[in-house]
Amino acid sequence: MRLWARGGQKSLTIRAVAIEAGTTTPTLYERYRDREDILRAVRVKARQHLFTATHGSRSVTEAVRRHLRFARLHRHEYGALFEGVAAPPSLHEHWPTFNLFRTLLARRLGGTPRQHTRLMLAIWATMHGASELINRGRMRGALRTQMEYSCVDAIEDMLRKAEEHPKRRRSGPAWPTALILGEGRVHPRAHARRKPKG
Repeated sequence: MRLWARGGQKSLTIRAVAIEAGTTTPTLYERYRDREDILRAVRVKARQHLFTATHGSRSVTEAVRRHLRFARLHRHEYGALFEGVAAPPSLHEHWPTFNLFRTLLARRLGGTPRQHTRLMLAIWATMHGASELINRGRMRGALRTQMEYSCVDAIEDMLRKAEEHPKRRRSGPAWPTALILGEGRVHPRAHARRKPKG
């Protein structure tokens, strides 16, 4: 993550990671197959960290606030989350926070989490847009506060509209049944270093 903060994806070479970790490239290859495996590990770690920050939210609004706070406090890690997010293999990986949000939407609006994927995309775009403007624009003080509350209010308006008009017409084509987001299996390395309970 330190390398990512300094130079983004380009900085994550096998050699650079080995030097940063104080080890050798052969030792690194014992843990990771290649550079893509390292990038995957960075994504998984960042996703897990964001999930930890949002897990326990009792409402969508609370989860939005926690998401915005995470993005602000961990901006480099947050940036790693969305590098190539719509391209394989990232597209087919597990996105725990995305799924948490859909569960919270189902709890508030009824139905199944998957039925709220399109609404979740709108919420995600709104949160991510606000987070990127705050981080890249280096917003501070009153402007940052207003941006965060504006984001929360806009999402709350979306939710109220969804409650008032559950059968509303949507623009564009119907959601393709083959398009499944964020429901891939948890990567085996995601929990490999956890300590056993007890």
